[in-house]
Amino acid sequence: MQTYVALLYSIVLGEGRRVVMSDLRAMTEGLGLNNPRTLVATGNLVFETKETEIAALERRLETAFQNTFGRHVDIILRRADDWLKLAAGNPFPAESAAGADQVAVRVMRKPVAAEAITALEAYVGKGERMQAVGGDIWIFFSREKPSSRLVAAISHKRLGIGTSRNWNTVRKLAEMVGK
Repeated sequence: MQTYVALLYSIVLGEGRRVVMSDLRAMTEGLGLNNPRTLVATGNLVFETKETEIAALERRLETAFQNTFGRHVDIILRRADDWLKLAAGNPFPAESAAGADQVAVRVMRKPVAAEAITALEAYVGKGERMQAVGGDIWIFFSREKPSSRLVAAISHKRLGIGTSRNWNTVRKLAEMVGK
């Protein structure tokens, strides 16, 4: 059995309506995936199943989500060992320790292109830092400037399918899948 982390891009179904995590777990069990568990109500799912090709499993989950909740949501999957590698690759460990909510990673379905990273550098504000690690984008956000231009710049349109999680979530998911 292989453990997987699934990140849902958005769990907002419509005006004031969000996916209930117990419904997401039930959907996952209905697919025959084992031991589904969620972390906070923001679309973080961990489950086990036999070793499966990531893209096929993403499509299977996205189709089930569409059929269950009536809306398409991008779902990005990582195997447990890849999630642990992502967490260990945090390029801002001191900043994460001081302010876990100031560090986030944009987890990408496909590695972000080097030219896209170069283009994003123009959006890095005063006191902010950004670094690509393993095809994902890590950002340290400054408290000095309350709004970051990077938030809008790391969109699907510019970079492709991905979703962001703060260091607290990354760390807690790593604890959930750690062996």
